[in-house]
Amino acid sequence: MAINFDKALGVHQYTLGIRSQRAEVISSNIANADTPHYKARDIDFDKAFQAATSRQGGLSMSRSDSKHFDLKALSQQNIGYRVPDQPDTGDGNTVEMQKEQTEFMQNALEYQMSLGFLDSKFSGLKKALRGD
Repeated sequence: MAINFDKALGVHQYTLGIRSQRAEVISSNIANADTPHYKARDIDFDKAFQAATSRQGGLSMSRSDSKHFDLKALSQQNIGYRVPDQPDTGDGNTVEMQKEQTEFMQNALEYQMSLGFLDSKFSGLKKALRGD
């Protein structure tokens, strides 16, 4: 009998990838906090999760050539610009450092939770395979 990893791992395999990508986007915002005219970006988690679980663009890759994957289009599809809470400071930059740090920490905690859930799922699978 074959193991269906989608059923065995649940949604955690998808959330881990989305959280990882979101960490990169938020890190980019933090790195560009002093760059004039830089616009803060974020991932719409709900849209990314829907795309990943329905496999309509979330995990499937489009090809520009039979030997290549279009990874840039895949990674950019659920990223949008964040609406700033504070008025413009004059340089056109919309990065709010405190918000970015808060979002980064929240995302890191949720990433760790997803890792913990996946770890427990894999532990359960190993026990089932060993017959414990």
